[in-house]
Amino acid sequence: MAAPAAPTRPGPAAAAPAASAPQGPVGVAAGVAGDLVEPSQASLRVCGPPAEPAQRQSRQPRPVVTELRLSAFGPHRSAVFPLGPLTLFAGPSGSGKSQALAAYEALAGLGSGAVLEEVFPDPRARIPDRAVPDAQRRRGFRLGCTVDGPVGPVRLDLAVQAEPTLRIVGERLSQDGQILLATALRDPGRRSVQAAWLTGGAIGVTRAPLPDDRLGTALLPLRVAGSTAGQRQVLAAAEQVVVALRAVFPCDPRPDLMRAAVPPGEGRLLGDCANLADVLRRTRKECGTRHALLAEAARTGCAGPVAGLDVRASAGGGPVAAVLDRGPGRPATELARLGGGELRFLALALVLLTGPGVLAVDPAAELLSARQALTVLADDFDRGLDRRQSAELLRLALLSCGRGHIRVVAVVGEGTAAIARDLPGVAMVDLGA
Repeated sequence: MAAPAAPTRPGPAAAAPAASAPQGPVGVAAGVAGDLVEPSQASLRVCGPPAEPAQRQSRQPRPVVTELRLSAFGPHRSAVFPLGPLTLFAGPSGSGKSQALAAYEALAGLGSGAVLEEVFPDPRARIPDRAVPDAQRRRGFRLGCTVDGPVGPVRLDLAVQAEPTLRIVGERLSQDGQILLATALRDPGRRSVQAAWLTGGAIGVTRAPLPDDRLGTALLPLRVAGSTAGQRQVLAAAEQVVVALRAVFPCDPRPDLMRAAVPPGEGRLLGDCANLADVLRRTRKECGTRHALLAEAARTGCAGPVAGLDVRASAGGGPVAAVLDRGPGRPATELARLGGGELRFLALALVLLTGPGVLAVDPAAELLSARQALTVLADDFDRGLDRRQSAELLRLALLSCGRGHIRVVAVVGEGTAAIARDLPGVAMVDLGA
């Protein structure tokens, strides 16, 4: 694979969204190797501390993903998607909405320590249809993100080989145009990549092999001591990226799994929301304010009168079932009797009104929750919902995202997109336009 020119600091054009479909065949040179190459020692020179750290700390105290980049990934080629507190993807079928969310979820999984096979169980589904293999029968794709936070914007870029063997063949962590970490596949016969990261001092650069199925950025805190200015710069950038990627909650409520009574547990909502009743039991007991807000939302999203949300527990600590309180003189309605849209609405409203302590996510334990922002990923966000329910969920999302502790990236249908386009604070990404 030919090595491209040295990377330059991204200019203003890099921030504009691009959603065009690939044009022409996409081979391994475009889809795998790209411009992810091991830097020379000169390109890893030590820089001073980030400019104006106090001002950056004030501007963005929580690390958040502000940009998603996809190249030769499904229908996307050289696509750049800026992400705001509430970002909605819309477009016709096949335009790549779900592929974009899948890429974000994959990055989040790698940032949490998952191996490549876990985040890409079917990697061939991510290769563009017209991609042709190179002479070694290799095909792949590229993805990356920008994470803003206390140390300023940090870029992470990955080149993934999907065929014939799934592996990371290139990774780059950079800040202000300077490469802090770079990996490259040197020996296809070994299950490792050669990594080089900024060290500074007398050494300048440290080189060592890293696994080819894990994110090198997530491994740096275990490999870098932080004894030099260069190492501290690398650690700060890597930790900012990992913190943002770990605080992600992929959510896809499954009404068919939410109807049955469930045994009492930790009260942390699962991604499919099958344990909704147990979480309602916990919120009613521990957080009356949020529980009341959820009941208020249920009055809008559920048919018939709603006086509140309650939980019925079996004797002796058995399974619990959630019910809608219909008011004095009216029998309660078990959630098992609600429609699929009503159940999805309640689950998504609960997600938006809670936080990391109630959702089954694994944020960075070493950082205060007030310094982290939870990102909810929801494909088919409005599936099964009517216009009234969609509008109420958008209102709740704007309310929660406005507080800064929750961000939402979701795929919506045209009906919800039409509502959202008129709402201040919603970032719309229209694909296929």
